Amino acid sequence: SGIYEKFAQEAPNQGIEVVDAEAFTADSNTDFSVQLDKCKEAGAELVFLPIYYTEASLILQQADKAGFETQFFGCDGMDGILDVEGFDADLANNLMFLSPFTPTSTDEAIQKFVTDYKEAYGGTPNQFAADAYDGVYAMKAAMEKAEVTPDMSASDICDVLKGAMTEITISGVTAKELTWEASGEPSKAPMVVKIADGDYAVVE
Repeated sequence: SGIYEKFAQEAPNQGIEVVDAEAFTADSNTDFSVQLDKCKEAGAELVFLPIYYTEASLILQQADKAGFETQFFGCDGMDGILDVEGFDADLANNLMFLSPFTPTSTDEAIQKFVTDYKEAYGGTPNQFAADAYDGVYAMKAAMEKAEVTPDMSASDICDVLKGAMTEITISGVTAKELTWEASGEPSKAPMVVKIADGDYAVVE
C-alpha cells in the first residue's frame, strides 16, 4: 500500500492518470480475473504491479487468456519471473521493472559475481542474492569504519554501526557509489530492466 500511495500521489505531476486501482489479499492471490477485467474496462494503457513475481506470473497468464494487451510495469519483486516453474517466458516479453541488479549486465563486477555464484550454487543469481552479497560488504565496511572489535557487546556494536552506515560508500553489484541516510534509506541510481526474447536487458 505504501508504494501505491506514493505512486498515486506523484502520478498527476508526471501527467499520468490513474484510471483504476485494485488490490488482493493473501487469501485471494491466485485469481486476478476481476481486477484485470476492471483495468481493461477502464482502458488502462499501463498496469503498475508493485508485487512479487509469483503473483505477477499468474497475472500475466490470466491477462493473456482474457485478451488484455497492455504494458505491465513492476518493481524489484519481478526479478525471477522467468524462473517460475511452468511459466511461459513469452508472456513476460516487454515487461518492464525497476531493479538494482540484472545478471545480463556487462559490468565486470557483476559478471564476476554471476560466474562465481553459478560455480558455487549451480544457478543464476537474482536481485535478492545480489542484495545479500552487497549487504555483507556494506556491514564489513561499516564495521571497519566504526573500528568494531571482538570484545564489544552486541548493543555497543549496534550503536556505532548506526553512525558508521551514514559515513561509508560502497560500489557493489547492485549499485555504484551506494550511500545511506540516517533514516536507513539508501541512495543509488535507478535501473530499468526489460524482458525481451526470454531474457533480462537493461534499458539504457
